[in-house]
Amino acid sequence: MGEVSVAPLPTVALHDRFARELGEMAVAWQAEPAPQPRLLALNAPLAEQLRLDPDWLRSAQGLRFLVGNAVPEGARPVAQAYSGHQFGGFVPRLGDGRALLLGELVDADGRLRDLHLKGAGRTPFARGGDGLAAVGPMLREHLISEAMHALGIPTTRSLAVVATGRPVQRETVLPGAVLARVASSHLRVGSFQYAAATGNLELLRRLADHAIARHHPEAAQADHPYRALLEAVIAVQASLVSRWMLVGFVHGVMNTDNMTISGETIDYGPCAFLDAFDPATVYSSIDHGGRYAYGNQPVVAEWNLARLAEALLPLLHDDVEQAVALATESLGGFRPQYAAAWSAGLRAKLGLPDGLDGAVAGPLAEDLLRQLEQSHVDHTSLFRVLAGAARGNAEPARGLFLDLPAFDAWTERWRALAPDPDAMDRVNPIYVPRNHLVEEALTAATGGDLAPMEALLQAVRQPYAQRPGLERYAEPAPRDFGDYRTFCGT
Repeated sequence: MGEVSVAPLPTVALHDRFARELGEMAVAWQAEPAPQPRLLALNAPLAEQLRLDPDWLRSAQGLRFLVGNAVPEGARPVAQAYSGHQFGGFVPRLGDGRALLLGELVDADGRLRDLHLKGAGRTPFARGGDGLAAVGPMLREHLISEAMHALGIPTTRSLAVVATGRPVQRETVLPGAVLARVASSHLRVGSFQYAAATGNLELLRRLADHAIARHHPEAAQADHPYRALLEAVIAVQASLVSRWMLVGFVHGVMNTDNMTISGETIDYGPCAFLDAFDPATVYSSIDHGGRYAYGNQPVVAEWNLARLAEALLPLLHDDVEQAVALATESLGGFRPQYAAAWSAGLRAKLGLPDGLDGAVAGPLAEDLLRQLEQSHVDHTSLFRVLAGAARGNAEPARGLFLDLPAFDAWTERWRALAPDPDAMDRVNPIYVPRNHLVEEALTAATGGDLAPMEALLQAVRQPYAQRPGLERYAEPAPRDFGDYRTFCGT
């Protein structure tokens, strides 16, 4: 447990609501000292939204705050306890093995937001790990979470990445870093699994009440608040995963401890965006069976939500059979909600009106996806060039397909529906964190050159507006990029 200074930091007021209300799930802890903290990335607009002074965060004292070595007076940093199904196997005690919840901030809109550190050293949940993080994975989370935010996808945010001056041993020795992460909260499906596994019904009820008050207050007014909580989480996750699928995002490690109650994306370890469209795409180096492949994400989300429902059973009804019946009925809402969000999103990507008959739009969209897969078409590029086809120039899109007669027949059917190319450009990004560019930027940053990372960030923070000079950020991966794999960083 590291030594820290408890100093009056007048610019920071950290609350300890989670630690106070759910003390059984919080272990008081401190970050390990960072010998030479150095700022690598600061999200100044987010800092201002959190009512933090960016200039102060760049100062020596601000950097010590961002790595957990200068704790505001009255704050109580804790490692959070939670369980999780990891690749289908239940682990009853996971928790923050290398992370700390510094506390909660009230942002400029009056919302409570978690300030959380990743890579701050070993905690009692470390399970043999060193509790540290390397520069590359922390900058990956900074980059991808900012891209997701710019795409309008609910996500945790990166406030800052700070190099620690401490080496980290992985396959090689790498420079260490701490990520300061912001979230609506860090409550997860695994949090409820942990509370349920203790057998403490009163703790489970307090956790559910905490989640309702923080994320789904409308559930408190329902006839059955805990069932309403379950259904609210089902709804936000159906929406979230549909948005992932529409932009070609592959999370890579959809364990139950990585599914939030708020509906925000969390944990950008082995994640990536699709290059060639293929539902079987797997980017995680440890997902040998393809459990978390791109096309499996909706099914996995439903499975995770079933685990949440199991944890909530004692709160749904005193009779187990009736509780199961209620949970099953609520879970039945996931598929139609996901399907509706996915279908509406595809119609928007194709420039088609909301009121279009689903019997027409559905088969049209599915036919296009089949052709994308057969021709190994780049997912992001295709939808941008289709807008050109809607304007009358179909050749750039035709050049992406192998079966030209099939694509021409599809285009004729599609254009007969009068797609709106301007609407398409508003929802189809031109710039996403393409995998070859991400690796280029992270390799350079690990070696001390942050310029490629900063340039890529500038591109993905405005994903829909085509800008001169950024052509390489819109190009698909080179043919020799190969079989891409990402790693969790631990």
